[in-house]
Amino acid sequence: MLNIGCHLSASAGFLAMGRQITELGGNTFAFFTRNPRGGKARPVDEADIKAYTDFAQKHAFAKIVAHSPYTLNPCSPDKHTREFAHMVFEDDMKRMELIPGNYYNFHPGSHVGQGEEQGISLICEMLNKYLNEAQTTTVLLETMSGKGSEIGSSFEQLRLIMDNTSFPDKLGICLDTCHVYDAGYDIVNDLDGVLEQFDKIIGITNLKALHVNDSKNPYQSHKDRHEKIGKGFLGIKTFENLINHPKLKNLPFILETPNDLDGYAAEIALLKRLYKET
Repeated sequence: MLNIGCHLSASAGFLAMGRQITELGGNTFAFFTRNPRGGKARPVDEADIKAYTDFAQKHAFAKIVAHSPYTLNPCSPDKHTREFAHMVFEDDMKRMELIPGNYYNFHPGSHVGQGEEQGISLICEMLNKYLNEAQTTTVLLETMSGKGSEIGSSFEQLRLIMDNTSFPDKLGICLDTCHVYDAGYDIVNDLDGVLEQFDKIIGITNLKALHVNDSKNPYQSHKDRHEKIGKGFLGIKTFENLINHPKLKNLPFILETPNDLDGYAAEIALLKRLYKET
C-alpha cells in the first residue's frame, strides 16, 4: 500500500483531518501544530484525539507528520527568536505525546551569518534540552535547499546534528524532494547514488518520511519553490521511481504542492496509479 497524503488544516481537529484525507484517497497527512507563521496552538481536545486514534486504526493509517511553524529558528542570532523556538518546541513535544508514536518535522533553521558550526551548536542545544528517553515522538530534521544561511542542505550537516544530541534515536530525517534537488542531490538522474550517499552519511534507516514536491527551479539552484507533481524540473518519472524504490516505498509520502483539495486528490490518485504493489 502506498502511504500517501498531503498537508491539511488542523483548525477542524484530528478526526476531521482523518476523514478528509480518506475522502482524498490517502492514509496519512501532515498538519501545522499552530499557525505556520507562529502564534498559539489551538486548545487540546482529548475527545477529538481519541476519536481520531480509533478512526486511524480502523483505516490502517500510516504515521502522520506534524510540522513546526516556519518561524521556529533555534539557531537565530536573535535571543528572542531562539526563546520563541524553545517555547514552541517544548510545547509541541508535549502535545505530540497525546498522539503517541508519530513524527514531528521542523526546518533546522538559519544561522544568519553566525556560521554553520555555531548554527548547529544552537540547534543541538534546543534538542538536548527537550528530547528525552521516554518520548514516543520521532523528531524529523527536514532536508533544506540551501538558500541563504539555512542549515540542513547537506547530509553532513544533518549527521552533525544527530551526532551532537543526547538522544539520536529520537531523531530522523524527512527528505523533501524539491529541497534536495535544489540543494544539489540529483534524484532525477541518480536516485540510487543519492540514497547510497544518504545511507553512508546518515543511515537509510534514519529516513522516516518524504515531502513529495516538484520544483519550479533547476538542479542545484538553492531555491525553495514547490511545483505540482510533473509540472516542474523533477518530472513524473522521478516520482514514479521514488514511490517504488525498495528503500522508500513503505515510508509516508506527504504532498506539499501548490494545490487545493481537488488538486491533492488528483495527485494522490496519480501516484497511486504509478505505485507497484510488488
